[in-house]
Amino acid sequence: MEKQVIGSRHKLGILGGGQLGRMLIQEAISYDIHVHTMDQNATDPSASIATSHTIGDIKNYEEVLAFGKDKDVVSVEIENVNVDALKELEANGVKVFPQPRVLEIIKDKGLQKQFYLENDIPTSAFELTTENTDTAHYASKLPFVHKLRTGGYDGRGVELIRTEADLENVFKAPSLLEELVPFEKELSVLVARNERGETAVYQTVECEFNDANLVAFLFSPADISQDIEQRATELAIDVINKLEMVGILAVELFLLKDGTLYVNEVAPRPHNSGHHTIECNITSQFEQHLRSVLNLPLGSTEMIREGAMINLLGEPNHTGLAKYEGLMDVMQMPGVHIHLYGKQQTKPNRKMGHITVAQKDIQTAKRIAAEVKGKIRVVTD
Repeated sequence: MEKQVIGSRHKLGILGGGQLGRMLIQEAISYDIHVHTMDQNATDPSASIATSHTIGDIKNYEEVLAFGKDKDVVSVEIENVNVDALKELEANGVKVFPQPRVLEIIKDKGLQKQFYLENDIPTSAFELTTENTDTAHYASKLPFVHKLRTGGYDGRGVELIRTEADLENVFKAPSLLEELVPFEKELSVLVARNERGETAVYQTVECEFNDANLVAFLFSPADISQDIEQRATELAIDVINKLEMVGILAVELFLLKDGTLYVNEVAPRPHNSGHHTIECNITSQFEQHLRSVLNLPLGSTEMIREGAMINLLGEPNHTGLAKYEGLMDVMQMPGVHIHLYGKQQTKPNRKMGHITVAQKDIQTAKRIAAEVKGKIRVVTD
């Protein structure tokens, strides 16, 4: 008989206290799973609803070790954690998912790209750069995308370098130089895997990004052919199986004009491109992550509504106590579901929440989403 892994006696630890952890906890409450979080601030989005919230540094070896030692399972809501501490916890019998060896690969974009190359996973051409790479070398590679190998997130740590004038923006740290590919669409596929090796995959979604490289809109399903849908699904399953990862994985893809699919990068946790699943699918990405890391049967990924998702981002030139303009107006619109993350302070492009528009057809969802986008703003007094 398998050990019981749900209920209040089972302790799940989450490194990170942001909105992803908050939405994970909201699903865990339905199963009476006690979730304990750790991050640096008492006001983190997860803090007010976690069973306990430890103030600590998720990059500190001793603090991560102390946090995780009495947990049945430890997971993450951000990759930038102390992997050595997670390896020690794993060696001491604590289950850690995604596994530390997987996090070690994915948190370093250079190791991640090398993994694709070594495992016949299609991706754009790249090379690794150092803090000492000279400008002449960069100039010969124009145009290209430059990414910090570690530490980048939410659009930070990524620079599009098109001209010699842009070279002043290259990173003076270990980085990744990627070929600038002429993609037609940016897609994302969520796939989950449990310890038994069972997988479940969601329908491909399409993302539109703003100037800060943050998702502005997400559309589910993506406007792609059935052939591309099938290949995207197979590619996502191939990636998670080759990683032998347990948990939920967001596989971000470039679709080229000739139909080629490249893996851009992956995220080993619930992801911005899966928020719509709360309303649009039988099993949300957050419940699916719980099911996978606790080795439970995976849930149905069947879509029950088509939908569009809008990120609520802090407006430019607004820093301070958050105020949501237009909230009452959009609440009256059909199929609108509002998720605020409990962040008291806003600043430009900070993720403050999201809105999902769930409808019977994607065109109606897109139309309403565009109206929502025009009505709501995150500002200060």
